[in-house]
Amino acid sequence: MDFLETLDVPAYKIASFENAHWPLLRRVAATGKPVIVSTGAATLAEVDDAVRVLRAAGCRELLLLKCTSTYPASPLNTNLRTLPVLADAFGCPVGLSDHTMGVGAAVAAVALGACVIEKHFTLSRADGGVDAAFSLEPLELKLLVEETERAHQALGTVQLGVQADEDKSRRYKRSIYVARPIAAGEAFTADNLKIIRPGDGLWPRHWDVVLGRRAARDLAPGTPLTWDGL
Repeated sequence: MDFLETLDVPAYKIASFENAHWPLLRRVAATGKPVIVSTGAATLAEVDDAVRVLRAAGCRELLLLKCTSTYPASPLNTNLRTLPVLADAFGCPVGLSDHTMGVGAAVAAVALGACVIEKHFTLSRADGGVDAAFSLEPLELKLLVEETERAHQALGTVQLGVQADEDKSRRYKRSIYVARPIAAGEAFTADNLKIIRPGDGLWPRHWDVVLGRRAARDLAPGTPLTWDGL
């Protein structure tokens, strides 16, 4: 700690195997710097203890990393649905300390609220090393950055209606068109009308209302049917 403080590090990361080291947690919190804590191999009660110790000792900026302390980890024991639960339980941002292969788990974690992704890195897995098997090589790290950014952007906001960007696409919906020549006063039928693109006529939801009604004027094939044609 004393050495790290001489380097003026901007934040501290507590590894999973140190998250029950209360004296260390208190020393780190006393610096007033942001603290990132991995929660691997810890019970919920132990995570709660760590959070309480840190906050009581002065930590004001805390982030918890969901972590599975197996090397490598499997997608089957990664349990990303825990992320929003951690965020809600402890009122702090969350992230993923990811020991799985590839970038899939990290991208999914962003969709569930992760704002930090921790990955092991190597210039070449072929060089070996204790964590080489689940470390990312340079091109994979680039992919991780790109895909997690896309995932974050794609979250957007709650949107249930038509977006402005979709307005032009609405014309490609189907609508009711005249399929055969229809004389004024003639009844609309399934033979002289069709539901086709583009969407310049009445929406298909009006099909049952239109059938049996009579034409207000002569209508040529290819004419979009509108209310003033009835």
